[in-house]
Amino acid sequence: MKVVTIVGARPQFIKAAVISREIAKHQGISEVIVHTGQHFDENMSDIFFEEMQIPTPHYHLDINSMSHGAMTGRMLEKIEEVLLLERPDFVIVYGDTNSTLAGALAAKKLHIRVVHIEAGLRSFNMSMPEEINRILTDRISDILCCPTEQAAKNLSDEGYSNFSSKVVMTGDVMQDAAIFYRERAGSDKSIVSRLGLEGKEFALCTVHRAENADNLDRLRGIIGALNEISGEMEIVFPVHPRTRKIIEKNKLALSCKTIDPVGYLDMVNLLTHAKIVLTDSGGLQKEAFFFAKPCVTLRDETEWVELIEGGFNTLAGANQGNIVSSFKKMCLAKPDFTEDLYGAGTAAKRIVVLLEQYA
Repeated sequence: MKVVTIVGARPQFIKAAVISREIAKHQGISEVIVHTGQHFDENMSDIFFEEMQIPTPHYHLDINSMSHGAMTGRMLEKIEEVLLLERPDFVIVYGDTNSTLAGALAAKKLHIRVVHIEAGLRSFNMSMPEEINRILTDRISDILCCPTEQAAKNLSDEGYSNFSSKVVMTGDVMQDAAIFYRERAGSDKSIVSRLGLEGKEFALCTVHRAENADNLDRLRGIIGALNEISGEMEIVFPVHPRTRKIIEKNKLALSCKTIDPVGYLDMVNLLTHAKIVLTDSGGLQKEAFFFAKPCVTLRDETEWVELIEGGFNTLAGANQGNIVSSFKKMCLAKPDFTEDLYGAGTAAKRIVVLLEQYA
C-alpha cells in the first residue's frame, strides 16, 4: 500500500510526523511526503527536520505568496502531477489550509481515496477561509478522522450518514505529538532561563489570526489587555512577523516581554512552565489543555467547543475588559485536566489501522 501525505506548514509537519512514525512500523505501507510550500518558513531547515525527527519531504512544490485562488489552483495542478507519478492508494491531508483542499481535490478527481485528519471541526464562521476549506475537504473525503466526539457529531448533523464516507472518532494526533515532544524536550529550561523566567509565574501569548491582526480596533483591544495584565503577571509574547509589522506600523505600545517566534520544542518548554495561555490559535488552545494550562481565547468563537464546555478555556473576544476579566477568572479556575477529550495519544495508531482496514 502507498500513501501520499500533503503538508504545507510547520504544524502540519509535526502532526504528519506522528503518523509517519506509526506507518514506519508497518512493512506493508510506504509513504511519499509532499510539501506544498504554502507557509514559507525560514526555520524549516534541514536542522528542523533532524531535531524534530520528521522525514524530509520527497517533493517540495514551493508554492506561496499568492492569493487564495491562485495558490489553490497552482497546488491543484502540481499535486496532480505528483499523484499521476506515484499512483497512491490513499492521499492524507491535514486540517484546513489551502494545501489541504488542493490535495483532496487533486486526489478525488483522480479517483484516489482521501483521508482527512482533523475532520468535522466547525467554527460556524463562513468568513474564515479555514472554515470553507474544512467543509469542502470533509465532503469529498473517504475516511474522516475526527479528533473529538463533537467533530463526529458535526458531521452527523450535516447528514454524513447518508454519504459513502467513513466517519471515525480517532482522537487528535496533536496530543500524540505533544506527548512525544514533551518527552524529547524533557526538563530543559533553556528558553525559560534565557528569558529570566525561572521560578516566576508567567503567561504565554500568541496573536496571529487575520481577524485580529488586520482589524486595528480588535488589535488595540488585545494589546491594551496585555499591557494591563502585564502589570500583574509577566507575559511572554512570541510575535508573528506579520503581527509585528502591523504593531510597528501603527505605533502600538507593548509593555509585555516580546520575542521572535520560537520553534516547537521551545514552545513546549514555555508551555510546560507557563501558568496560563492567551491565544487566538486553534492549535495552541488544544496544546494548553495537553499541558494542563488554563486558556483565554482571543476570538469570538472556537472549533474546540469541548474545551469551553469543560471549563478549560474561555472565549474573551478582543475587548480589553473582557480579556482582563477572563484572565483573572481562568487564573483561579481548577478544571480537571485528567479528562480524556482527544484520545490520550493513540490517534496515530488508530489512523494507520484504518488505512490497513480499508486498503
